[in-house]
Amino acid sequence: MKLELIELIFLSDKRKQLLLFLRRGPKNMDEITEALQVTSTSILPQIKKLKDMSLVTQEDKTYTLSLIGKVLVEKMQPLINTIELFEDNFDYWSEKDLQGIPFSFRKRLGELGKCKLIQPDLDRMFELDQEVVENLSRSGHVLEAIAYFHPPMISLYQELAKKGVELSLLISESVFQRYYMDYMEDFRSMIALENVRFFRYSGELKIASLTVTDRFFLISLFPKNQRHFDRESLICYDPSALKLGTELFNELLLDSTQITSVPKE
Repeated sequence: MKLELIELIFLSDKRKQLLLFLRRGPKNMDEITEALQVTSTSILPQIKKLKDMSLVTQEDKTYTLSLIGKVLVEKMQPLINTIELFEDNFDYWSEKDLQGIPFSFRKRLGELGKCKLIQPDLDRMFELDQEVVENLSRSGHVLEAIAYFHPPMISLYQELAKKGVELSLLISESVFQRYYMDYMEDFRSMIALENVRFFRYSGELKIASLTVTDRFFLISLFPKNQRHFDRESLICYDPSALKLGTELFNELLLDSTQITSVPKE
């Protein structure tokens, strides 16, 4: 019975989509065929199978999820979202080290929705991606966690800060030391701005970079083999991705200390 139920739900795209559609409430045949872009002839056998397993009920000409069906569909959606996320960019996820993402957030990766892979060309490896730059320039606030020093990104954030963009920058110990020692005046001017907050991460920051704004979510993970960092990133625009990213940034803040003054030389 266990295997039969799993096969019933997942081995037919029509049945899967029908169950997810009925999650919105009772539907008649016209609504079903229009939403799923199917004919009544093709969907009726699938409805019968779902009715036989007590996942769907029928009253007159209206179909609805049974109580068991509602429970299953609520559990289906996060799993389907996660599967689709990994399938869209399988090579990226399979080659990256996910341990920097806390387990409670790894379970929620499906909330990122549809994401786009950003792969810099070899001859532009250290340049900023134009799509990211344009979105940052239009953002009202930016949350950034970064584990590696990237001068072009630092320069861009300095420009945004001077324009009044609210910035919260969480940096690893190595980035802090490099920024403060080699770009001391820039660091002093940034930390003096009221719209900028600096945080120093304690321990090893295992996410290469995390960017969350009111417009987008961007994450770059280290590869499993850390000898080669390709600076590939995923950019996502769904509101649920922005929410998840904000919560992840706040989780990282728990292991960070705010820098409120310039260290003594």
